[in-house]
Amino acid sequence: MAGKVVIFGVGLIGGSFALALKAAGAAGTIVGVGRSPQAMARALELGIVDAVAASVQDAMRGADLVLIATPVAQTQAILASLLPYLEPRTVVTDAGSTKSDVVAAARAALGERVGQFVPGHPIAGRESNGPDAAIPDLYIGKKAVLTPLPENEPADVERVASAWRACGAVIHQLSPQEHDKVFAAVSHLPHLLAYALVDDIANKPHAGLLFQYAASGFRDFTRIAGSSPEMWRDISLANRDALLGELDAYLAQLTGLRAALAAADGARLERVYANAQRARRQWSDAIEAAEAPPQDTAE
Repeated sequence: MAGKVVIFGVGLIGGSFALALKAAGAAGTIVGVGRSPQAMARALELGIVDAVAASVQDAMRGADLVLIATPVAQTQAILASLLPYLEPRTVVTDAGSTKSDVVAAARAALGERVGQFVPGHPIAGRESNGPDAAIPDLYIGKKAVLTPLPENEPADVERVASAWRACGAVIHQLSPQEHDKVFAAVSHLPHLLAYALVDDIANKPHAGLLFQYAASGFRDFTRIAGSSPEMWRDISLANRDALLGELDAYLAQLTGLRAALAAADGARLERVYANAQRARRQWSDAIEAAEAPPQDTAE
């Protein structure tokens, strides 16, 4: 149990972390820090946090664990602001969707104290934002990826892992570089594509007619375009190199599909569709198997 937890940013991610810790009885006091007085007041009203800090100094006094749950571009400034008040026993982590840039920001801001920062990324979310979007079960059964630094003490890594386990998450570890390559393909590119499709349709002169007839397939494909534009702007730029590589590969795939369509090459289209269907089903089956409750083998 962490005595005092400080959360910078009490929207969907930070607020759900707070609610989950409260539900598990894994935190004594949760203090919120944020740039929006309205959002902080709402988090206090909803019971997400127990108090709102008047200053970073007040927030950090006696803190056991600090979570930075803001857009990744804010990470370095936040770490620099808390450094003068960072007590030796305090462990700091984050929830950013990119890690190489966050690690660089931590090294620049914290210097020789960087060992107190354990980078992390919970793999969970919803398309809504702000304190009202926070729910206590957001992380149950979801992965939380940690990308520990060579300077981290094992006990500090375990403190962060324990907090996410208390939220119901399953802990994984990757290097920052591995993390960014993986999520460029399976998270950052899909968000870019969803935003691009909705923006394209919204800019057509008959957008109203198109949206009128958009149904479940369009809704499911574009759900993630309802996420925070600021957050995903920062993620896209922070992981630019890996995302550009994935985007180039996808453009090549689209070029091939366009050529098949122009040539009325149904066999090629079907091969692509069938391979995608097979891979999607295998992935879905694996997810369902992992989430299935254990069988009772007692006789």
